[in-house]
Amino acid sequence: MKKPLILLSLIAALAAGAVQAQTAEGDAPAAPAADTGLDLGTPAAPAIPEPYVKEVFTDWELRCLKVDDTREICQMYQLLDDGQGASVAEVNLFRLKGGGQAIAGGTFTVPLETLLTQKLSISVDGREAKRYDFSFCTVQGCFARVGFTAEDITRFKAGKIAEITIVPVVAPDQKVTVAMSLAGFTAAFDASSELSP
Repeated sequence: MKKPLILLSLIAALAAGAVQAQTAEGDAPAAPAADTGLDLGTPAAPAIPEPYVKEVFTDWELRCLKVDDTREICQMYQLLDDGQGASVAEVNLFRLKGGGQAIAGGTFTVPLETLLTQKLSISVDGREAKRYDFSFCTVQGCFARVGFTAEDITRFKAGKIAEITIVPVVAPDQKVTVAMSLAGFTAAFDASSELSP
């Protein structure tokens, strides 16, 4: 019996505030409604900044996040499709500061049903491919966090197409290869932020 009384009391308090806030036509504006004693909540954490496209370099987007009023962090981005418009993978690349042999880093995101033991392969203009391990998977997909040497970046800058190859778990005898355009790579790379590993 206590619950209905509490609920009725709460409804009555809210209704009283709403009635007081109403004014007849021609009346002066109503004063703010009385404090109802209800906690309206506060944000649990500061808002997460939204990424935005700062610039486009041919086939690469420069995606940035504002860190504060004067600084932003920018990465290269490209969505890779199967040639028929279906998204297969996405790639984010950035320059590295103090990464040892790796002067750049990248994150490749592929579908969940990828055979992880077959790794991710990258080949530039038909040259010998390099293979990279996958780091982890989430509901968004599986991620390969990779490092690129100065030699790798030189190949990307001079190349036309990098082929990204994965193996589907449902067809382990087949390979799925998508093209990563290198048009605009040099300008986008030079404009990207230099991050610490």
